[in-house]
Amino acid sequence: MSSSHRILIALAWGVALLLQVPDAGGAMRTALTRQSLSDERDRGPWPMSAFAAAEGAEPAQQTFEGRLTFTTERRERDFRVIVDTYGDAASNNAAATHLPEFDFDFIQDGTALIPVRRGAIPSDHPEWEFILEPGRVWNEPGDTGFSRAAIPFTLEERNANCMHNGVLTFLFRSDGAISDVAYEIAQETCVYFQFVSWGYHQARYTPRRIAGRDAIIANFRHEMAGRLPLRSLSQLSMDIAGANPAQFGSPSDVPQQTLTTYGLIVNGVHYSGGCPTRFGEYPFCAEVDLPSYSLAKSIAAAIGTFRLAMMYPELPQTAIAALVPECAEWGSVTVRNALDMSTGRFNSALQEQDEAAADILPFFLTDKHATRLKFSCRHYPRRVEPGKLWVYHTPDTYVVGTALNAFYRSKTSPQADFYRDLLAGDLWRRLQLNPAIDVTRRSYDAASQPFSGFGLTLHADDIAKLAAFLARDGGRIGAQPLLDARLLDAALQRNPMDPGLRAGSEDMRYQHGFWAWNAQAALGCKTPVWIPFLSGYGGIIVAMFPNDLVYYYVSDGGVFRWANAAAEADRLRPFCKR
Repeated sequence: MSSSHRILIALAWGVALLLQVPDAGGAMRTALTRQSLSDERDRGPWPMSAFAAAEGAEPAQQTFEGRLTFTTERRERDFRVIVDTYGDAASNNAAATHLPEFDFDFIQDGTALIPVRRGAIPSDHPEWEFILEPGRVWNEPGDTGFSRAAIPFTLEERNANCMHNGVLTFLFRSDGAISDVAYEIAQETCVYFQFVSWGYHQARYTPRRIAGRDAIIANFRHEMAGRLPLRSLSQLSMDIAGANPAQFGSPSDVPQQTLTTYGLIVNGVHYSGGCPTRFGEYPFCAEVDLPSYSLAKSIAAAIGTFRLAMMYPELPQTAIAALVPECAEWGSVTVRNALDMSTGRFNSALQEQDEAAADILPFFLTDKHATRLKFSCRHYPRRVEPGKLWVYHTPDTYVVGTALNAFYRSKTSPQADFYRDLLAGDLWRRLQLNPAIDVTRRSYDAASQPFSGFGLTLHADDIAKLAAFLARDGGRIGAQPLLDARLLDAALQRNPMDPGLRAGSEDMRYQHGFWAWNAQAALGCKTPVWIPFLSGYGGIIVAMFPNDLVYYYVSDGGVFRWANAAAEADRLRPFCKR
């Protein structure tokens, strides 16, 4: 991050402190009151606590079930750019500074307000798509006859994976009366576009009974019941004698102003470091939407391959050319080679030189499958034999996803989809992941091809469960194996005879969509200690330590350090021989 960007962030924080109103957790609400939701005189930015229940809040006396629609955007609004590398704020007639059309159904279940549609929702907006998460309803004394609602939401960049997290709030009655809606966006996971936005919209509430309401509520309750026990990371020292929580998410590893969230999973308990924003703690941290970026290479492409290989062992050694006609020139390159990014096809073998080159932009900018696949298959010439050299290529993983769909359809039906059927429709449900992960980024055409290399929406609870399923449970749920054990063991560095390829330096490897770091030098171990991990663009890490501890952080400062966390994990439950 440049010095100018740091100055802009510091200025944004300073403005926030000057404009903050008293905390809404006090006995009397002073921000986003009933009056201000009627006349918009209470200008933002507001502390995030203003979107949470005030002290003394009671159960909602009104019921919300029906459609919430934004109508007129109010004049009282602001959009403050902090980082805008590519001029996104001004493009498409400054469309990014306005919310997409909002017209969605919700169902109340006790204190919860559940959006009927989960995951990224396609829209006609040129920049954004909404992701809606479950919120909360309650009563406050000053709202006289109305109940209050707050809903966490995310703006996800169209055809990409940047996420900007916000909250909206409003007052309502069961008969359809509703206040204006206030919203604020004060957090993101996005390297190149960062901003603060707040404003008001006129709204319409149309009460109606939602079709399938009982199933929606039952699925929501099942989702909530399946979450791991959640505690504050600060409690780690109370639960484990001598533990130092400050070593996780440490400023020595990752810049604090870039963090979206971080945490540690120990003994089946999820210890969260919270979800800081520019205006205080995000009030719906468990629901905050997180981009996968290249975590999807492990979660979608690799797990998809391991699942299919369990069913059809011939898959990994099947030639890409036999499955993807557009890659006919690839010859003997197999699905496994492409998953390993060892196709032998590249322009430069230097560390991520191809991935950072300007000529890759057509791959990322197009929203059509045929264009993206043509680039992936034909852009890079053959340089060496497949399986010999690792060169980081997101297009390779796109080819893997295309090959998985082709292979799966050849075994089932032309309408089959490996991500929808095998992962979202089966495995994610068994793991009780949040419904937002069911909706992966896809091409915007009839092919609707999953991106495979990026584009998932995760919750921190999903990260914890997926890591446990892979590293602790070995791809099993109960006694039932669901993934090919040989491929998974190799990916997690559990087969010394199949360690994978060097990935840029002597202490890094890449194998079947997973990274591994040799922590021997950093921890002072007598022998190599290879720690498998998932990594995502901008600064996302999920480390699976050999002692069954899992550590993660999601950030956007371009930093991938976690040596302090590794040292503390080793101190808590040693895995390094000295």
